[in-house]
Amino acid sequence: MTGWSTPNDIHRRLKKAWDNGRILASFAGGDPVFPIRIPLRTPGTRALSDEFEAARKWIRVLTTEEKQSGGAGYLLEWREFRHPQLGANRIPIAAMIESERDGLTLIGKQREAERFRKVASTITGKYPALSAWVAKRPLAVLEHVEAWPKLLAVIEWIVLHPRPSVYLRQIDAPGVDTKFIERYRTLLGELLDFVLPPEGVDTAATGGSGFERRYGFRSKPAQIRFRLLDPALHIRGLSDLSVTSDEFARLDLPDARVFITENEINFLAFPPVPRSMILFGAGYGFESLVRAEWLGEREIFYWGDIDTHGFAILDQLRALFPKTESLMMDRETLLEHRSSWGREAHPTGRDLNRLTPDESALYDDLRFDRLAPALRLEQERIGFAWAERELSPFGRKGLKIY
Repeated sequence: MTGWSTPNDIHRRLKKAWDNGRILASFAGGDPVFPIRIPLRTPGTRALSDEFEAARKWIRVLTTEEKQSGGAGYLLEWREFRHPQLGANRIPIAAMIESERDGLTLIGKQREAERFRKVASTITGKYPALSAWVAKRPLAVLEHVEAWPKLLAVIEWIVLHPRPSVYLRQIDAPGVDTKFIERYRTLLGELLDFVLPPEGVDTAATGGSGFERRYGFRSKPAQIRFRLLDPALHIRGLSDLSVTSDEFARLDLPDARVFITENEINFLAFPPVPRSMILFGAGYGFESLVRAEWLGEREIFYWGDIDTHGFAILDQLRALFPKTESLMMDRETLLEHRSSWGREAHPTGRDLNRLTPDESALYDDLRFDRLAPALRLEQERIGFAWAERELSPFGRKGLKIY
């Protein structure tokens, strides 16, 4: 009887409809699942002759779990046939599950289904606009069943306080704290998009990281870390500071040259330079610098890795500050440190339109693997003596810093 359908096959078919949410969705107004007809894999004419006893046993197993009067389960659909040797017989060809009660009993999901109905009724009763979401995401309703009182409390608070311009910590909903909101921010975002009016949602802000901006909350301000490389620029004796982007925008140090590096140790070890400061970079994240309009009037030097992403970051920085110059991102530095070459994990190959001719030529050599496959020279692998010489009065980039 290898390959013939068993009661377990019927259960698995129903379980699949449960696991993909179809059964629960039908309770919330989705397409009905029941009644459902499940065709059976049956023995052929030859198997009925050669394995007659096995076929009879197979039929007995199927009928043992067949729905009895007043009970729950499946009904068998039979086909009559005449066999040359066995005469008139019949064989089950399909299982019919007539109702939700039958299906849920067969897979043992009565309790979960009842719990879903109660929670779904509470959700849609309070916010009818969520009916479509419940039908689309029924498994999420059941997965987070214990959290719904708090989730609905958060939604109610935000509905009553649209775009409140406060921190998430200031949501005053029963039993809700910041950690709860952080944990469920993606789910809350799905729900709020259904409940809030269009003017309550900033659709330009997406993803979990854009939750605060999307719904009008204050977000943790970006911090900009910098060192003042000239004692004359120290602020009340302080040289290594972190300030918010708003405070940095108001800084406006007079005539200060600006260096940017991506490596923290290079940031800390960067030598003293008159009238200069150094920023600890953040890869592609230069949005926090946009409001510092005074940077557009300063000399800016970017020191990144010599790899494809290093030049891509330089290209992006020049979109904000076109006069930015690169520092130690040249062919001579690369070739001098051949013994320190590494491999870039995920190179980029897109065209970059803001590089100088020399930078563009080196970038092409990197992205087309002309020197070595996925070549990378990390900035921290550049000899410090070399770096100091580059920053000397006679440095190869002609930085007149003394």
